[in-house]
Amino acid sequence: MILPIILYKNKILRKKNKNIRLKKNLNKIIKNMFETMYYYKGIGLSAPQIGKNINLFIISINNKKMIFINSKIIKYSKKKIISNEGCLSIPNFYANIKRNKLIKVEYYDNKWEKHNKIFKNNLSIIYQHEYDHIKGKLIIDYLN
Repeated sequence: MILPIILYKNKILRKKNKNIRLKKNLNKIIKNMFETMYYYKGIGLSAPQIGKNINLFIISINNKKMIFINSKIIKYSKKKIISNEGCLSIPNFYANIKRNKLIKVEYYDNKWEKHNKIFKNNLSIIYQHEYDHIKGKLIIDYLN
């Protein structure tokens, strides 16, 4: 089911999001999130963007679907890269954002298996963008 996207003026996007109870079945919401993201031609979508204040987001790049539950960044590299980013919650707006080139993350997948991974370059950028949503932050917050 395609869900409406919450737009940037909505206070839901500014809230800190709660971790999800372990072993909770999230298959339906995750399926709906992927359908919604593909419909709006996105590469990532966070739960707050569909009105759910929980620590959940998805990414799809190179035909690979990734699900991040109760995610957190453990370590950031000092080296930065600049990326031109858009956001489904801020239609038709793009900005150059400085992000960490490499990050180490910890998260659960939809089978509740825990992962520790290092992401770099594009995946690091996309992850950080979606992770910002979990923290109540938007790309416009990076602008002067």
